[in-house]
Amino acid sequence: MKVLAAMSGGVDSAVAAARAVEAGHEVVGVHLALSRMPGTLRTGSRGCCTIEDSMDAQRAANKLGIPFYVWDFSERFKLDVVDDFVAEYQAGRTPNPCMRCNERIKFAALLEKGLALGFDAVCTGHYASIIEDQLGNLELHRSLAMAKDQSYVLGVLTQEQLRHSMFPLGATASKELIRQEAAERGLSVANKPDSYDICFIPEGDTREWLREFVPSEPGKIIDTEGNEVGTHDGHVGFTIGQRKGLRLGRPAKDGKPRYVLEIRPKTKEVIVGPEEALQITQLAGSRYSWCGLAPKETAEFFDCEVQVRAHGDTVPARAAVVDGELVIELTQPLYGVAPGQTAVIYLGTRVLGQTTIDRTVSAVAINV
Repeated sequence: MKVLAAMSGGVDSAVAAARAVEAGHEVVGVHLALSRMPGTLRTGSRGCCTIEDSMDAQRAANKLGIPFYVWDFSERFKLDVVDDFVAEYQAGRTPNPCMRCNERIKFAALLEKGLALGFDAVCTGHYASIIEDQLGNLELHRSLAMAKDQSYVLGVLTQEQLRHSMFPLGATASKELIRQEAAERGLSVANKPDSYDICFIPEGDTREWLREFVPSEPGKIIDTEGNEVGTHDGHVGFTIGQRKGLRLGRPAKDGKPRYVLEIRPKTKEVIVGPEEALQITQLAGSRYSWCGLAPKETAEFFDCEVQVRAHGDTVPARAAVVDGELVIELTQPLYGVAPGQTAVIYLGTRVLGQTTIDRTVSAVAINV
């Protein structure tokens, strides 16, 4: 099988490519150049897709004896991920750029180009597993390495995309075993730190980064009774559940801290209130998809679990498609969930589907 190995320059993708080669596939390595700043260099574990990463990927490919290319996806990345990220914050939402990157770059643009060039599959270093059921349908499941499981960010994949995807690391029990294997294979990235934070904001300060793209417009901070308790210099950068940095002029009657509950871009208002108002009992989104085969019956509520953060826990829930929305009722409240986040639903270890959250329902009514 002709396999296109996406090589980020990290240890996971290098070992995934090595396993694909060892399995007898005809493998070609490719590094995606996503930044338009060619001088960008990595700092420790901050940032990714830099010149340093491309060179690490090249060295790994050379060690494996496979062809290697760098493909410029910077324009597509800017439009589909960075611009989307900015637009979501402008709309008062909290986006997940890693979900958009997997959906629109790694498993849309890359797979589309790979198939056009005659490749059969794209191989990545994600920690997840693809399992075929008795009828030949493909299912995405959690990795055995639960601490590193990345099935959440792959919840956007369709049945057709699963047919052309390979995740060779899914059955590996730990990241330490991957590093040991990389060292045994003589790969120089064996001890390279994992990347974290948003790749195009390597300094980690999202609010400061957004100032360059979104003009700051001052507005009011309002409590749940409609009282003005402070002002802000721009709603962009506030996040649901935020407590620090609000600079409120009036303390709450009970003296307890207040948290950001809602962001209203049209009126430039930020709504704050008590911690208990962050308890969310229902989520809903119209931009939903099924990962693999869709459930036979979605009009009636069915039991599932839901996860709303990449490294968060799942909680019991019920889900159904109601009036064009995937509605998820939580049997155990989640705290601080914001529109723009992704809710991924599971049946045991299987990823069933996902939706971008459009609205939430709090256990405590907000009357302003």
